Amino acid sequence: MDLSFTPEEESFRDEVRAFFRDKLPARLSTLVREGKRLRKADMEEWHAILNERGWLANHWPEEWGGPGWSVIQRFIFDNESALAHAPRVVPFGVNMLGPVLIKYGSEEQKKHWLPRILDGSDWWCQGYSEPGAGSDLAGLKTTAVRNGDVYVVNGQKTWTTLGQHADMIFCLVRTDATAKKQEGISFLLIDMKSPGIEVRPITLIDGEQEVNEVFFTDVEVPVANLVGEENQGWTYAKYLLTYERTNIAGVGFSIASFERLKAVAQMQKKGGRALAEDPLFAARMARVEIDLANMQTTNLRVLAAVAGGGAPGAESSMLKIKGTEIRQEITALTRRAYGSYAAPYIPEALEAGWNGEDVGPEDAAMAAPSYFNNRKLSIFGGSNEIQKNIISKAILGL
Repeated sequence: MDLSFTPEEESFRDEVRAFFRDKLPARLSTLVREGKRLRKADMEEWHAILNERGWLANHWPEEWGGPGWSVIQRFIFDNESALAHAPRVVPFGVNMLGPVLIKYGSEEQKKHWLPRILDGSDWWCQGYSEPGAGSDLAGLKTTAVRNGDVYVVNGQKTWTTLGQHADMIFCLVRTDATAKKQEGISFLLIDMKSPGIEVRPITLIDGEQEVNEVFFTDVEVPVANLVGEENQGWTYAKYLLTYERTNIAGVGFSIASFERLKAVAQMQKKGGRALAEDPLFAARMARVEIDLANMQTTNLRVLAAVAGGGAPGAESSMLKIKGTEIRQEITALTRRAYGSYAAPYIPEALEAGWNGEDVGPEDAAMAAPSYFNNRKLSIFGGSNEIQKNIISKAILGL
């Protein structure tokens, strides 16, 4: 695959860089660069800026508000976004639910929900994982029993990222308890303000409360909020997960993080010379750089598959495995590069407006929490072990 850009693509990259230079608020890019926590208002502000330009849902067809970009244009935008320290687009509505509705939703659902995703009317979260049903997602137990023109939902979801902010949740629910595990699941859109929904935060090892437990007790959901056909939700869930896994890989953000790592390794000293010149550390960095270059090629292949009208296949699982391993290695090396400066963990230092005394370089404050937070990457979205099973079945027929 030719990774060199044409003059037209180089011109597009200049356009994207100019956009970030002129439209990305310095306050937001500073928060991202320093690893500070973003609030809901920060993320909404950036979404609105992208949507005004028509670039928020850059993988959607033009018919539904996408910009009609090529695979290379999307690749360029993602990389430049990361290098400019732009906030990540919250994926649940734009990157995950949107493609499902476009492919499987009714015309009424598309016309109602897609514009609301773009203009920020609805903040979405994902209701997939449950206690005892994470990587074995088909083992979910949350039920939806039809009663006239509503489904009555009971059960629990967990690890619901940013669910504390959400207006809506897309959920996998069991609508046929007698069918095989994968054959009795449906895909529902549920209003988080419905009576009977309770959200409880979960505090992670880095001190953040970005994930939640969500409980459903006799929650009534209109039958009109069923996506596709009843008991066919597993098909839609698998389609969505390929997009989630591609997003988890975070190729552009790995590129930006690796550039930061190289700068830190040049700044930090070991034995009177730059850490980047230490043979063992340099070898680990070289391995990451090689893997990252290979992953860029795989990322383009996945994007090309989608642009051709298909869905990401086993390649998305490959990308998820390698992408999460690379991101974890980069955070591990960054933490190692800062040495003792990464040891003091002051949660308040990750808040915007922190005026306390920094311990060591300013960026060192994010080294430990980033390392801890990224431990989860190889687990969510389908653990890396499960991805290897998917690859073996899809490619080797095992």
